[in-house]
Order: sequence, then structure tokens, then C-alpha cells
Amino acid sequence: MFTNKARLLVISIFLVMLVFFIYQHTYELAAVVGLFVVMLIWGYFKEGPIILAAKHFHNKNYAKAEALLLQISNPNWLSKKRRGFYEFIMGSIAMHKQDFEAAELHYELAAQFPLRTVNDHVAALVHVANISIRNGKYDKAQNYLQMAKEKEPQATAKMKSVISQIEEVLKKHQ
Repeated sequence: MFTNKARLLVISIFLVMLVFFIYQHTYELAAVVGLFVVMLIWGYFKEGPIILAAKHFHNKNYAKAEALLLQISNPNWLSKKRRGFYEFIMGSIAMHKQDFEAAELHYELAAQFPLRTVNDHVAALVHVANISIRNGKYDKAQNYLQMAKEKEPQATAKMKSVISQIEEVLKKHQ
């Protein structure tokens, strides 16, 4: 739950402590501090600032959320849980910017990873279906809508309503 700058600051403080403890021949404390450094480095690659970005995203501060997500140099290194949420938030930010191609790509990737709830997963699938309809890719929309319908029983009433609306639109184009 650190930004990259904060994480680097804490790592540097711990490294100074590590050197001090080694100098003082307090190897037990040096080992604990070394473990903390390893955990912070692991968190840099596997966790990233996703939680902070999610907080900004939920507060509708999309610019700050995007800035935090762009600090992640390689999203492929994120853990599966974090990667799905990363793609979902990036897709939502792209939708907010009306960059539908990027949104479609991010939502497709988000649907491949575990998300926080089944409803989030259904939302990602529905977004891809909706964007596909907008782009005239009705077969793709039908496929993603079918995947969303498989999870429909666990979805909220709002998502069920959106699924039925997309079904109606697809029926008109068949």
C-alpha cells in the first residue's frame, strides 16, 4: 500500500538500518530488517500501488488513480488478483476518457483474471459486449454476453438489467 517513491524511501531507511545492525554485530535484527527489505521489493513487483489507485478510483479521482497505475512498469509481474483489478481500473479510466479501444482491451484482460467479486467479473464482460456492439462486432458481443449470462445468477439486479438490455440490442441486429 505504498507509492513507488514511498516504497523506495522505506527500503532505503531499512538498508541503512541493516548496515547499522551488521556493524553492531546484531545479526538477528539485521536478518529481520533484511526480511522486511525483501518483502518490500516483492510487494513492488507483485502488489504495486493498486490499493491506493483503487481508493482514488472509488473517490472518482481518475487522474490520480491513473498516475498511480502508470507507476507500474510491467503489469505482467503483478499477482493474478492485482492484475485483474489493475486491468479493470484501467478499463474504467479508459471508458471515462472515451477511449473505447483501450477500454475494450483492458476489460478483456480483466475478465481473464480473478476479480474482487463475481459482479465485477460480469461488469467487465458486459463492458466488452457493449463496446463490441458499439463497434459493430456483434458475434464478439454475443460471446461475451453469453459468458456474462453464465454468471448472471450471482450478479446484482443492476447487472441483470444491463444484461437484458444488451440482449435486446443484440436481438435487433440478428
